[in-house]
Amino acid sequence: MVNPDAPAPRRRGRPPHTKSSETREAILDGARQLFGERGYAAVTNKDLAAAAGITTGALYHYVESKLDLYLLVHSDMQQRIYRRFQVAEASQSTFLAKLQAVLDATHEMNERDPSLARFVGVVRSDLRRHPEVRERLERADAAREQFFVDIVECGVATGEVDPDDVGLLEEFIRLVLVGLTEGTSESAQRQRRAIDSVMALMRGTLVDPDPSGARPPRHHRDGAADDPEEPSRPR
Repeated sequence: MVNPDAPAPRRRGRPPHTKSSETREAILDGARQLFGERGYAAVTNKDLAAAAGITTGALYHYVESKLDLYLLVHSDMQQRIYRRFQVAEASQSTFLAKLQAVLDATHEMNERDPSLARFVGVVRSDLRRHPEVRERLERADAAREQFFVDIVECGVATGEVDPDDVGLLEEFIRLVLVGLTEGTSESAQRQRRAIDSVMALMRGTLVDPDPSGARPPRHHRDGAADDPEEPSRPR
């Protein structure tokens, strides 16, 4: 005779959909933290399962290998970052304004979730060290590069960028992004100063190539310039 008060037997296999979605998010968040702190090679499947609060066996219900999980974390990171970048970029119509908006979005995301920038930084070193990672991520990196190429092309269309300087500007932006993720992402204050200095340099207000000439007005983050009639502060 069956006891109606007895607990139902536990079902094997993949958890129900709601719990499955929550577990998948926990796996991605925990893996992003671990990979960002230690890099691909130093993280084990046991570490990844523990970070998500599940067993190693349960982890294999969601991913087939550590590499597959690394790729999922990378894909999730790209979607989060570039969805935000696209919104920021589309809100402006000039090259400088688009670049400012994207860099501001970078800073806001880093303040909200520093693990994103840490993971972006560690991916670059993992690409150099692990051929299996590099082979799988080459296509994603190409898509990322195209996003910034498009912003530079906007500058050509608006007349802000000389077509002959497109290659130089693309390398400059690439260098800026590497610096923001690898050099300043651990300090929100330093990253903010770095972004402000980059934009001041781009607008020609950080360094005066002709000290004897008139200095261009300084622009603020909102794009407004200082009043040219306002007396300059002592330096």
